[in-house]
Amino acid sequence: MSRLNDAALSRLPADVARPGYDRAAVRTGVVHLGIGAFHRAHQAVVFDDALASGDLRWGVLGASLRSPSVAEQLNPQDGLYTLVVRDGAEERLRIIGAGKGVMVGPQDPAALVAAMADADVHIVTLTVTEKGYRLDPATGALKLDDPEVAADLTDISRPITAPGFIVAALKARKAAGLKPFTVISCDNLPHNGKRIRAGVLEMARRIDPELADWIAAEGAFPQTMIDRIVPATTPDDIDRLEARLGVRDEGMVKAEPFTQWVVQDWFAGERPDFIAFGVQLTEAVEPWEDAKL
Repeated sequence: MSRLNDAALSRLPADVARPGYDRAAVRTGVVHLGIGAFHRAHQAVVFDDALASGDLRWGVLGASLRSPSVAEQLNPQDGLYTLVVRDGAEERLRIIGAGKGVMVGPQDPAALVAAMADADVHIVTLTVTEKGYRLDPATGALKLDDPEVAADLTDISRPITAPGFIVAALKARKAAGLKPFTVISCDNLPHNGKRIRAGVLEMARRIDPELADWIAAEGAFPQTMIDRIVPATTPDDIDRLEARLGVRDEGMVKAEPFTQWVVQDWFAGERPDFIAFGVQLTEAVEPWEDAKL
């Protein structure tokens, strides 16, 4: 059975929603670190909505900082995958076209840094779990005894960690005379923006104090609250979807109908019209976190 890709879109069943915009004209405005199922069922859908509105600045380049598995799922599919939304017995299928491919950080760190430093990129989102921030849970400080943090501090040109990639890309942008991108944590953690900012600033300060001052003054690390149930995809799910679509989708994700994304209204540069696509912008995220808990 052939794989889902751009050429297969016209052959899909009529009830499957698919991109109505020119994917070839989409620019990469977002880089997402830690591209897993949750991002593909949550934030990527918002950026796909932005593209569908006619704003073609918001294609998403995915980046895995560990395994090449998602790259192996999505790159042969031209970045396409199916979002399966299940509500009781009802099932809605939508092909998400926002993906501009997936890079694997360990394979070519410099290439990923260059992609993040590109002038078209305005937002870097991340879902790397709490461990990915490389912070001491007791103090909130950067874990200097972490071997990969130590490696980044020794040679930031070939970063390994999420804070390292962000620092390296911001360093390149500063050198090129560009503004910082906005860093949006989408991990389900209280004070997620403050956490990633703390790690980035401490790493930057140990590498170049002027760089840290620039990030602190010009950068943006908004707090967020995210909510959507995204169950793990099973081999049976992929087989069932193949029977529906007539092509195989190794990158499919499934989700509940409910979705929520609350973002602190703090950006370093351009952003989509988030409110038009259901994102709630607010001055304070903490009350939303408390309500969710």
